[in-house]
Amino acid sequence: MKTKSKAVPLIKSVDHAFELLEQFQGDVNELSLSELGRRLQLPKNNVFRLLATLESRRFIEQNARTGSYRLGLKAFHLSRMVARQMRLVSRARPTMEAMVRECNETVCLTVLREFSIICLDAVECSHPVRVVPPIGMRLPAHCTAAGKVQLAYLPEDRLAKFLSDHEFERTTPNTITNPAHLLEHLRQIARQGYAVNQEELEGGVICVGAPVRDYSSNVVGAVVLPGPITRFGADLINEKLIPLVEKGAADISSKLGYF
Repeated sequence: MKTKSKAVPLIKSVDHAFELLEQFQGDVNELSLSELGRRLQLPKNNVFRLLATLESRRFIEQNARTGSYRLGLKAFHLSRMVARQMRLVSRARPTMEAMVRECNETVCLTVLREFSIICLDAVECSHPVRVVPPIGMRLPAHCTAAGKVQLAYLPEDRLAKFLSDHEFERTTPNTITNPAHLLEHLRQIARQGYAVNQEELEGGVICVGAPVRDYSSNVVGAVVLPGPITRFGADLINEKLIPLVEKGAADISSKLGYF
C-alpha cells in the first residue's frame, strides 16, 4: 500500500544548483555571473562553484563570446526525455484505465533507466489490499517483471555489459542472482513476450509485465500488473492476466506507431 513520504533535510548545495537552473526560463537565455548572484542572493564565489560543477556535467555552458552562461546540452537532452515520457503517459493512460476496469487490479507504466525501473504512472484497483509502486521510485530491474521484460530485448552488447558489470542483490529466496541463469531466463522472456515476477522482489507480491514498443520497434517501456499472491493464482495469471497485459501493451504500442 502507499505510505506517506517522510520529511528529510535538504542538501543546500543541490537545492541551490536546481535554483540556478530554474533561472533560465521564459525569454531568459543567458545570464552573467553577477546576474545569477543577484537572483540567487549568493556570493559570487559560491555561484561560480555551482556553475563550474554544472558545466562539468554539461547542464550549463558558457558563451565564449559574451562570457555569460546558458543551459547546456544535458539539460536539453533531459527535457526531451521528459517530453517523451509525458507523451508515453498520456497515450497509455486510457488503456491502463480500461485494463483496471476489466480485471480490477492495479496497472503500472514503467521505463528502464540505467538498469533500474522507474514507475511513471499507475491506475489503482479498488481492492483494500493492493500493490502500488511509488511514482518515480527506482527499483532493481533484475527482479521485477517490468525490468526483466525490458532487459530481455536489449541489444546483445548492452545486455552482456549489464550481466558482467552488476552484482545482483538477493531480496528474496526467489531472486535470480546468477548471471548465466538470468540470461537464460531473459531469453525465455524474449521468446514468450511477457515476464512474471514470482516473489522475486518482495515476498507475497507477484507481477506480470509486457513490453511497450514505439514506431521504430524499440522497447520503450513496460505495462505491468502487480498484486498480492493471495489473489494472483496460477489460473488467473495464465488465463486472464497474461493475455490482458499483452493486449494492453500492444494497444499502447500501436498508439506510439508500432505495427
